[in-house]
Amino acid sequence: MAKKLEAEKELTAKQAELQGEETTTVKQKETIESEADSVSIEEIKSKTLITPSGDFDWDADDKGFGNYSAADREKFEEMYAGTFNSINKGEIISGVVVSINNKDVVLNIGFKSDGLVSLSEFRDTPDLKIGDTVDVFVESQEDANGQLVLSRKRAKTQRSWETINEALDQDKIITGFVKSRTKGGLIVDIMGVEAFLPGSQIDIKPIRDYDIYVGKTMEFKVVKINHEFKNVVVSHKVLIEDDLENQKTEIVAKLEKGQVLEGTVKNITDFGVFIDLGGVDGLLHITDISWGRIEHPREVLNLDQKINVVVLDFDDEKKRIALGLKQLTPHPWEALDTALEIGSKVKGRIVTVADYGAFLEITPGVEGLIHVSEMSWSQNLRNPQEFLKVGDEVEAQVLTLDRNERKMSLGIKQLTPDPWKNIGERYPIGSKHKAVVKNMTNFGVFVEIEEGIDGLIHISDLSWSKKVNHPNEFTKVGEELDVVVLELDEANRKLSLGHKQLEENPWETFETVFTLDSIHEGTVLKVTDKGAIIALPYGVEGFAPTKHMVKEDGSSVKAEETAEFRIIEFNKDSKRIVVSHARIWEEAKAEERKEEFNAKKKEAKATTTAVKKVKESVEKSTLGDLGVLAQLKEKMEGAESKAKKAKKTEEDAAASTEVAEASEEKAE
Repeated sequence: MAKKLEAEKELTAKQAELQGEETTTVKQKETIESEADSVSIEEIKSKTLITPSGDFDWDADDKGFGNYSAADREKFEEMYAGTFNSINKGEIISGVVVSINNKDVVLNIGFKSDGLVSLSEFRDTPDLKIGDTVDVFVESQEDANGQLVLSRKRAKTQRSWETINEALDQDKIITGFVKSRTKGGLIVDIMGVEAFLPGSQIDIKPIRDYDIYVGKTMEFKVVKINHEFKNVVVSHKVLIEDDLENQKTEIVAKLEKGQVLEGTVKNITDFGVFIDLGGVDGLLHITDISWGRIEHPREVLNLDQKINVVVLDFDDEKKRIALGLKQLTPHPWEALDTALEIGSKVKGRIVTVADYGAFLEITPGVEGLIHVSEMSWSQNLRNPQEFLKVGDEVEAQVLTLDRNERKMSLGIKQLTPDPWKNIGERYPIGSKHKAVVKNMTNFGVFVEIEEGIDGLIHISDLSWSKKVNHPNEFTKVGEELDVVVLELDEANRKLSLGHKQLEENPWETFETVFTLDSIHEGTVLKVTDKGAIIALPYGVEGFAPTKHMVKEDGSSVKAEETAEFRIIEFNKDSKRIVVSHARIWEEAKAEERKEEFNAKKKEAKATTTAVKKVKESVEKSTLGDLGVLAQLKEKMEGAESKAKKAKKTEEDAAASTEVAEASEEKAE
């Protein structure tokens, strides 16, 4: 209740106060109006401040602030601007930590505003505290909120790249941490930048286990930088090589040919073995490992094996050293049995097979060549691999032996009887035999009568009647043929055989059948640019030139078509028959023209005889018959004229016939 009374009192007081203010305002207004009425305009102007001429300067008060001159003002502005650092986007600057919260680190870099860096970029510095100085990268002078944006990660990365580029340019050594293993090498962390360490660049010796290097801090040299893809390749091997270079120089300086050294098998390849001689490598070629043939060095040596080797040769400039192992033992040829001589029989193992022959190893380091011609009496053997293969145990006979040159030639066929011995008794000229086709060439067929006895059937001795262009048209490899011995050269081991000679020469009979101008039915077997092959009776083939294949209607006889052909040439010696189809109808037409000419000739002759008789009768007539005589004369003259015309026509026809026959003979 009391509160209510107090509120009512306050309300009453406010209302009274407001009424008093309104009364005062009304009184002031009345006073001003009365004063305006009593004061003149001129009096008011005289009491008003005078404004200078010209435009009014609204900034006059601001310009006069501090009462500084223009020079002083500029000086003080420069001093004020100098209190801030000038920064640009993309720069790396130093900043002081002024605050750390759960999200960001606040840095003072001497700019108008402090910069923010994400706290996650300081994970590698857990001891970060206020007052520490760190390098940061200016990403932006202000973001959407007007805040300076900085990055420690980008600053660190850029500093790392500057260090890496400097290391490459100046050939400096840098330190890196091996993070992990990858295909072909290791991944190395160099101040935040990942680099690749190839397996071949880890050490001077081959590394078989890369995992032992993971987690280690090592020294490297930068060997390659790809700025486009931000790839860095480093090497640890070059550091080791630099340390060993002096050692190599010292070792090479002490080397001598024939010197025996101890080394360790460092690497094994197909062509040889690399031996570590204590800082310098030497090559032990596969041919210098053993006196005997080996397929791969692993058959004799193992990795990390310690062996004694002899220095064969070396190069001071390139520091190349050639080593030998077999040279520490005597050469097997020096220990070869002195009883071994030409004609001796030896046993061994085939170690190499080449196109020209095979090598037989009698003892390790002692080999002999078995030439392909000495493997079999058969002349059909062209490839040694058909007869021998690597690893075969065979017996051979010594053909030649040169202990000084350490060369030996061997033969296998000499262990079996020579089939050409007394061949004339077994295969006399004219004898008939069976043979197997072994090979074919363009000029004939090679056949084998027995093992080691080969002969040649010339292509012309295959058939009497057929023209064989290639032996494969007549026979095939592996087929059995009957042959007859034509010639025998025992000294040169040559045997000429024939197949067609088993039959009588049919061309003696063909001469009586295919006489000149005789007509036979034939079938076109093949058509070429020059003519056609015609199958005639009795299995004989003839040839028809292209112009002789023309039919009477102007077309040509086609392949597989049957027609009549006239024999225009027969040669028994060369077994050649030339036929013509066109000659048949051409001669028939010529015969018709001849008969027609003879008929016209007889008619003209009869007319001439009649006219002659009339003339004779007219001469005997009297003068009284002159009228009749005149009429008769006219008739006789007309008949004579007709006879002359007919004779001329016949002569022209005969001349044209002779020209046609001459042209035909020329064409033939």
